[in-house]
This record gives sequence, structure tokens and C-alpha cells, in this order.
Amino acid sequence: MTRWPPLGSGGRCVDLHAHTTFSDGSLAPEALVALAVERGLSALGVTDHDSTEALPRAQAAIRATLELVPGIELSSAAEGLDLHILGYYIDAECGALCERLARFGAERRERTRAILQRLAELGAQVEEETVLALAGPGVVGRPHIAMALIQAGHARDLDEAFRRFLGSRGAAFVRRPAFTPEEAIALIHVAQGVSVLAHPGPLLAHVVVERLAAAGLRGIEIWHPQHTPTTMRRLHALATRLGLLETGGSDFHGPGRGADLGSLEVPAEVMGPLKQVAGVAG
Repeated sequence: MTRWPPLGSGGRCVDLHAHTTFSDGSLAPEALVALAVERGLSALGVTDHDSTEALPRAQAAIRATLELVPGIELSSAAEGLDLHILGYYIDAECGALCERLARFGAERRERTRAILQRLAELGAQVEEETVLALAGPGVVGRPHIAMALIQAGHARDLDEAFRRFLGSRGAAFVRRPAFTPEEAIALIHVAQGVSVLAHPGPLLAHVVVERLAAAGLRGIEIWHPQHTPTTMRRLHALATRLGLLETGGSDFHGPGRGADLGSLEVPAEVMGPLKQVAGVAG
């Protein structure tokens, strides 16, 4: 069983789960990199939802003290479960990946229009132009609709917007087109990346992870703001039993929006096994 250095041991840390304005983050890639340098991180994973557009700009902003881990977070679903699959050290220029991401973008726009139609029928109308402006240069998603609902006075905060309207039990929920976690894993591998199950949480059944491991999943996100020490120990034991990599990150979306960048003290030692599986030098 791998024994990582204890938290607070003073070693340099990494954060392998962060978002930019190219999905639902509030910082541009350059600002995210600058913050990672300021926090003294040794590696930063840029993992936007269904998008790799931030990666060239993030790479251009990288400083000598910080390593960029080019990544993505693919949204998938199976048997009523929303499962996100992280891909690390992906080839962002892979043709199959680029083609599928373009389809994701179109599907996201169609889903947004369907949700907005339902909201209008519920008397909570927001304009598509407002949502797209909030999405900025990246892919549009439910968080941007939630922000538009807040601006229009239809919800007090993100939690209420998702609880009343946008969550799986919300009145305006629209299911996304089918894309299974097995398909996400396969797509990441086609792009020469390493697949990792994001934030499985305390309730996900072991049999689900076992099935994904059989489909080629390479790792589990152990460190995450949603994971208590008990959950982390359980996931660590599961990863050990299945021979899976252990990664982690803050799932950073911007200052004041959940956990702060670098706040989870993910040990830099996780990078060695990850890079070995990815076939990356160093």
C-alpha cells in the first residue's frame, strides 16, 4: 500500500483539477497559472469540462517552477449516475478527440436552448444571449444558466438554482445526450491520455469503479473537497486493491467559489506514477 507524506509535511504540492473561463471557471488560463505559481504549486492540471481550448494559453504562461499537466474533464452518465472522467497528458490535437469535443459543444448549446424553453414555461425566463455571454469563450453549461437565473432574480444562489430548476430533480432539467463513462475512458486513451475517475464521493458503489477499471480506467481522484478523511481512506484502499493511480485536486473554479487552488495539499509524489503511466519523461 502506498503511503503518501502526511498533510502539512512541508513538501511541495500539486493541484490536478482546475477550471478556466473555457468551461465554468472564472479565471483566464494565464491568471490560473499565475495563481498556481503564487501558491507555490509544483504542478497544475488544467481540466476544463469537455474542452481543451485553454491548454495552449496555459502552456504559454507556464513558468520554470510550475509544470502543466494538460487535461480535460469529460462528462458522462450511466444508469442514472453522472460520472466525470478526467484525462491527463492528453494530446489536445488528436483528431478523434477534437471531433467529439465539437459534437459536445453543439449538444451543449442544444441542451441549453431546451432548458431555457422549460424555464420560460415556468415563468423564469432568461435570455440565451445572457447565458452565452456568461459562458464567455468556452463551452456553455448549467452553471452559466444558474448565474443568469441569479442575475434575473429567479434564484438567490447557485444551490437554489440547481435545486429548483437545473439539478436532476429540478423543474427545468434536461438530460444530456448519452455518453457513457466507458466511452469517455476510450476517448481519453485514443488521445494518449490517462483516465481518472473524478470525485467519486462517499456513496458511489465499489462495483461501479470495478466495472470502469475493467474498461481500462487508470486512476481515482482521492483528494477532493467533497471527500472526508474517511472517504479518502476508503478510496485509497479501493485504488490499492484495483491497482489504480491516485490523484487529487481542489476542483478550483475561481476565488470565492468553493475550495481554493492548492488548498488540499496533494503530495507531489503522485506525479511519478501518473507520468510513468502516461509515458511522460521526468
